[in-house]
Order: sequence, then C-alpha cells, then structure tokens
Amino acid sequence: MPDFFNLYMIRQLLTHIFRISIPAIIINITTPLLSMSDLAIAGHSGGAALVAAVALGGAMFNMLYWLFGFLRMGASGSTAQAYGRGDMTGCYNVLSRALFLGFAIGILMIILSPLLLGFLLWFMEPDMQTLELAVQYFDICILGAPAVLGSFALTGWLVGMQNSKVPMWISISVNVINILLSVFLVFYCNMGVRGMAVGTTLAQWMGFISTCVACRMIFGFRYPGLKEIFNFTELRRFFKVNADIFLRTVCLVAVTMWFTRVGAMQGAVMLAVNALLMQLFTGFSFFMDGFAFAAEALCGKFEGARQWTRLRVTVRMLLSVGLGMALLFTVVYFVFGTEFLSLLSSDHVIRSSAEEYIGWAISIPMLSFAAFVYDGVAIGAVRTGAMLRSMVIASVVFGVIYLLTYSGYGNHGLWLAFVSYLLVRGVALAVMLRNYWLDSPICSR
Repeated sequence: MPDFFNLYMIRQLLTHIFRISIPAIIINITTPLLSMSDLAIAGHSGGAALVAAVALGGAMFNMLYWLFGFLRMGASGSTAQAYGRGDMTGCYNVLSRALFLGFAIGILMIILSPLLLGFLLWFMEPDMQTLELAVQYFDICILGAPAVLGSFALTGWLVGMQNSKVPMWISISVNVINILLSVFLVFYCNMGVRGMAVGTTLAQWMGFISTCVACRMIFGFRYPGLKEIFNFTELRRFFKVNADIFLRTVCLVAVTMWFTRVGAMQGAVMLAVNALLMQLFTGFSFFMDGFAFAAEALCGKFEGARQWTRLRVTVRMLLSVGLGMALLFTVVYFVFGTEFLSLLSSDHVIRSSAEEYIGWAISIPMLSFAAFVYDGVAIGAVRTGAMLRSMVIASVVFGVIYLLTYSGYGNHGLWLAFVSYLLVRGVALAVMLRNYWLDSPICSR
C-alpha cells in the first residue's frame, strides 16, 4: 500500500502531534494563571491603585514582549529543519544566534527603558496614583527582559528539537516560584508593588537559567565559535526570517489594538462586551496554538529530512485534528456560551448586550482553525514570507470591511471585519502553501 495509507505511520504521527501539542497547551493554559495570581495578591495587599498598577504593568510588558515573539518562532522552524537533517551543529548555531539577538534586544530595552516607559504611559494614560506604582513595577521588571527574550529563543529551540515537555515543566515551575516569591516579599517583607516586581524578575531569571541547564544536560548543547554564529549567509537568512515574523506580528498587534480601540469608542459597555467575547477566542487559541507548535516541529523536521510524504500526511492530519477541535469548541460555545459569559460578568447590561453578538464568537473556531495550523506549517517550513503576505492581505481585508460596514452596522460590522480577517489568514496561507498538502512536488524557494 502507498505510504499515505500506512496505518502504523499515521498512528505514529498522531502520537508525535499530541506529544508536542499537549505540553504546549498546558503552557498556554497555565501562563494566564500567573497574571491572575499577581492581581489576586495585589487585591489582598492594597487598594484599587495597586491592582490597577499591576494590571497596567502586565499589559505594558505583554505589549512589548508580544512584538518579539519572532525569537521563539524563528528559532523553532530553523532548528527543526536542522534536526531533520541530523545537523546538530546547525541546531546549536540557530540557538546561539537567537540567544545573542534576544540578549541584545533585552539589554537595549533596559538602556532605552525611560523612553519605552514614557511612550507606554502616554499610550495607556493612567491616573497619577496608578502611574507612580506602575513606574516602580516597570523599573524593576524591565531588568528581566534579557531573561524573557532568551527564554523565547530557548522555547523555540526546544520545540524544534521535538521537545515541548521541558518548556512545560519550566513554565509551571516559574509560575509557582513567582507566586511564592511575590507572596513572601509582599506579605512578609511588606515590599508592596516592588516585592511583586522583584518576585517576577527573579522567577524569570531562574527560569532562563534552568532552561539553559536543561538544554545542556538533555542535548549536550555546546556554544559554537563566533565564526559559526556570525556566518554572513546564515545570518542574513536568520534576520530575513525574523524580520518577516516581526512585521507579521506588527500587523497582528495593529488589528487587535484597532479592534479594542473601536470597542472603547463605543463606550464602556461595548468595550466590556467585546473583551468578554474575545475570551472565547482566547480559550480556543490556547488549544490551537499547541497544535501549531506541533506543526512547527514536525513539518520542519520532515522538510529538513526531505520526507515529503510524511510532511504532507502531517499537514493533512493537523488540519483534521484542527477541524475536530473547531467543531468541538463550536458546539461547546453554542450550548454553554451564555453560561460562560455569566461566569465572567454579573452585570446584566453587559451580559444581555454580549448575547446579541455571541454568534460572532461562536463562529470563530470554524473560521480560524486553518490560520493556526498553517502558521505552524509556515514556521516549520521557514516560509515566513508567505506568512507575512497572508497577514498583510488579511489585515487589508479587515480594514476594507470595517470601513464599508461599521458606519451602517456598528459593532456587528467590527466583528464581521474581524472574523473575515481570521478566515482570510487561513485561506491565503492554504493557497500559498498548497504544495504542502496537495499531491504535487514540493516547490523550491
């Protein structure tokens, strides 16, 4: 029988998919618990200003670090391809370049922190009491920037090495350490917001160092010489890949921020409604991001090994699993969506308004699952140019539909623009990467 119908191979690939995706899903689920615990600690140790400062500080760092997610994604695909070729030296070089870039950006962020802080506070416009506490939080937490960006690179590298369990355990450990340190410093040392910031920063550095040790112990990582790291040809390719992903992230952030801004323009109730409904999208994305990790690791490995049949079967299986997850979430949201909104808000006005728009949120899983899968395929195949082009096309579609529909349909027009953007991302990448799922030769770049 043809290799495609080899049941043993399919079962083996499914095992690999879930072995990589499940730890990644756990990371995605546990990470928000840290923000919730920080807010809980702030809520029990001070007034509204402290809670607002911690929330504001978290939002500022989320915005900054989101832009540098390319350090993880750029390392993942290139490492997976080198791993598939059996080129361990190439794997070490990818990590070294990503760590070098991450540390350079992190140190630059510390140096430029007064300018960054000024811009972020101008954008957020907090009140004076919150501003003072947020500045204290930011000035300490910025010292963790090299560790956070270095951890991005390490996580991407480990995924490329087909291992997402190490990042999972370290992520859980860092969250636990952060909570314990913050509780100790806030409640026993009476350090207030500074204690929370110190706890967060120490946990970030401990997580980074632990991951470095794990990479050394498990994979025997060795630091290559400067000649290998600064190879001009490889460096140019490295920066091209990361520039594509960075620009793609800028588009993603722009669409998300505009969506939030337009919700705010409609008043506090509509802003709250859109924020609640976006939690349904966030919940689905936690799971689909895990399968995107699997796509990065496996597609990169099979492309590097030139195993085209396995590559195509993997893409088809990921699409099938993604479709199954989308159907499951659609049914759950359809049946329990209003109950979920009730858990998030007890305000009758917000809940009743959200129910008017919940159909858009219910449609998101079916319209967006392909975008998650193909993002992972593009990263694994290092087709980041296609990833960027699809995002630009989708962002333009978002803008056009918003301009055509918002004045007449209000928030419904905004949601139509957003779900269309998600759909176009997946469709555009499916067309650009058609050789990765159709029975045709893989095109050279």
